[in-house]
Amino acid sequence: MSTAAEAMGSGWPAQLELGFAPRFGRTALVQRKQRGPLAVQRPFYPEGDVCHLYLLHPPGGVVGGDSLHIQCKVVEGAHALVTTPGATKFYLSAGAEAEQKQSLRIAAGGGLEWLPQENIFFPGAITGLQTMIQLSESARFIGWEVNCLGLPANSERFASGHAEFQLHIERDNRPLLLDRLTVTPEKLHGKAGLRGLPVNATLLATPAGEIELELVRELLAETHRAGVTLIDNLLVVRYLGDSTEQCRNLFIKIWTAIRTTVMGRTPCPPRIWST
Repeated sequence: MSTAAEAMGSGWPAQLELGFAPRFGRTALVQRKQRGPLAVQRPFYPEGDVCHLYLLHPPGGVVGGDSLHIQCKVVEGAHALVTTPGATKFYLSAGAEAEQKQSLRIAAGGGLEWLPQENIFFPGAITGLQTMIQLSESARFIGWEVNCLGLPANSERFASGHAEFQLHIERDNRPLLLDRLTVTPEKLHGKAGLRGLPVNATLLATPAGEIELELVRELLAETHRAGVTLIDNLLVVRYLGDSTEQCRNLFIKIWTAIRTTVMGRTPCPPRIWST
């Protein structure tokens, strides 16, 4: 699925800037600047004070030449949970790259849960995804990214295309994790690549320690699709498999198990996850 605009070398740029701060006993969306097809719904408060927010991309898909830039800032004392109502779809490209850049900044004493639904890369998609997470000391964060290459439910392999993923997380300007993955059909299906498994995902949580590590190990004991490690106070969970549903359910179980100790909150799943 490509467009005439893509073939002419243009695309649809979109930018969204969000800012969260405490107001009158709860976290408020105090900054919202948008350009192009990126938006948010009205905030929800199922927990009373935590701001639940849904990101929207009205076109329903990303094509070659499109550029999505998202910036999110959480100040001291604020706590936000951000998710999406559905998967983000990256369609077949006529040659131009589609890019999505996310910049998340959490101040000391702030908390952010960045929990979007999966990215789906159609065969022939050419994409670049970059996520930068900047934490101050005592900032709290749980986030995940789930990527599906091809359409395994329809037996459509990622037989053509290119995808590059970059992830950078730091605390007080000191790197905690630098991650980069380039996927081509050869790397996806090769024995030295992803072994033909189309779904790869990462969950991050900080600050975390041995308690969270053991909780997650217990949850992973029944699956060989995922692993967990602790890097300083950063918990890193990796999934490699063939089912976005399996991955999503696993990550939600992990989030449910560690939210109380990492974020200081009992689990309160967004309503959109049940629809």
